Amino acid sequence: MAATSPLRQRMTEDMTIRNLSPATQQSYLYAVARFSRHFECSPDLLGTEHVRAYQLHLVTQKYSWTHINQVACALRFFYGVTLGQKDALERIVFGREPEKLTPVLAPEEVAQFLEAVVGLRNRVALTTAYAAGLRVGEVARLKVAAIDSRRMLILVENGKGGRDRYAMLSPALLEILRAYWRRTRPGLWLFPGQEPSEPVSRGALQDACRMARRRARLGKPVTPHMLRHSFATHLLESGVDIRVIQVLLGHADLSSTSRYTRVAADLIAATPSPFDRLSLRVMPPE
Repeated sequence: MAATSPLRQRMTEDMTIRNLSPATQQSYLYAVARFSRHFECSPDLLGTEHVRAYQLHLVTQKYSWTHINQVACALRFFYGVTLGQKDALERIVFGREPEKLTPVLAPEEVAQFLEAVVGLRNRVALTTAYAAGLRVGEVARLKVAAIDSRRMLILVENGKGGRDRYAMLSPALLEILRAYWRRTRPGLWLFPGQEPSEPVSRGALQDACRMARRRARLGKPVTPHMLRHSFATHLLESGVDIRVIQVLLGHADLSSTSRYTRVAADLIAATPSPFDRLSLRVMPPE
């Protein structure tokens, strides 16, 4: 699909109408473009048999099942919505991902890791990611106004699936954020990027993770997602109801964390964060 082609524009409009996030739109367009380049043909001239052949190609090239299924989502949207071929939704199938245990950090490893993060902004951002169980994109785009100290909640805007939700604001994290705000005085974005008008990038936080893991000499490949997974695991181990954890993580259904159950904001605010049990120093001495 050429960058300015009517077909690409139509798909972009279809995704915009359905309120798909900018990241999802970019991912879908990229996947369809690679599919088109593989066959050196406009994708509207290709059919579901070509999709099947392309999926086999991805499998033989040992792409991850996550990537293969993301491609399937993109092609199902392109054929089923943009081209209106409803049978494509049944003919373009997903692969079954092998079930693997996601590694987690022990509480003392979390403290060891966070203390090794270089840079005040990065350290406080990754501390927030663990303390509230946020995705890397969610913590990167937090606004100063999202911190509700009266209700002890963090407003996460436009999370996965375009949904807003509340995350917990632990007392220990609140004190760190207050000290961080006094030290840095951020404007709109709690964790600004190189340009104060823009939030810190996901890549910057991911790079900070890799560097801190080396400095902390941890044998596990620490990522922002592992911090989030460790948060959920530590909550579960401390006896927090899985339905509460589901809402804290922003999962649409319990298969990601059982059926979706709403939990009141006051219950979220009353749930202690595992971060409060850590013994670490995030803010450097003044």
